[in-house]
Amino acid sequence: MTTVIDQYAVMGHPVAHSQSPRIHTLFAAQTGQALEYRAILVEPGEFAAAARAFYAAGGKGLNVTVPFKQDAWVFADILSARAERAGAVNTLRFGPGGVQGDNTDGPGLVRDVLVNHGVSLAGQRILLLGAGGAARGVLQPLLAERPALVVIANRTVEKALGLAVRFSDLGRVTGCSFAELAGRQFDLIINATAAGLEDAVPPLPEGVLAAGGWCYDLMYGREPTAFVRWGWEQGAAQSVDGLGMLVEQAAESFYLWRGVWPETAPVIAALREG
Repeated sequence: MTTVIDQYAVMGHPVAHSQSPRIHTLFAAQTGQALEYRAILVEPGEFAAAARAFYAAGGKGLNVTVPFKQDAWVFADILSARAERAGAVNTLRFGPGGVQGDNTDGPGLVRDVLVNHGVSLAGQRILLLGAGGAARGVLQPLLAERPALVVIANRTVEKALGLAVRFSDLGRVTGCSFAELAGRQFDLIINATAAGLEDAVPPLPEGVLAAGGWCYDLMYGREPTAFVRWGWEQGAAQSVDGLGMLVEQAAESFYLWRGVWPETAPVIAALREG
């Protein structure tokens, strides 16, 4: 009897650096699931065609990374409530009912913070840096944890204000420029900007991190990111990158596809070891 090997993949541009194939291969081995997972480079403007071709060839599901998360949102037939709100999709599931789109980024962040780092978000003053797709993807799950407030700071203040309005029914959330942060303090600062791609940090005023506060960078790398290093320099109680979030959001995708939760701690440890 031949075992059917279900096909999954991540699509992006670039995508060769993606850790997702390794993560899902480890999840599959751990849970006894028969699947193969690969990375597929897609040229800009070609996402819908590539996703349709993968589906037509019998593919069961896709992860979607930059710059195609909004394309995936349009491509999906059915959207989860959190994907609808975020305006971005990072997980597609193919089935008889059509293409289902979800966004597991926010749940991945929250689970990494609460479970892996043991930090509560309830009652915290949170500063979210950036107002792009990464910020949109995490706002609803963050606000569901009932922080005291979330302030979105962005170079283009109109984007921060617009995003705050979009999510204002879920909790206390406002937007501002980086300059307007002067004199304010936050318990948790989350970097959702792309500044780290240039090994840079957004222009934050001195004293913006409260005593005992901590920093979280959605980006990750083999070496500490510029924002993680900034957190250390500010005396953060913790300053961590987004590797745990990457694994946790992948675990949520894996569950949506396979109906089983993998253990994330050993996978995070394996990735840290290189």
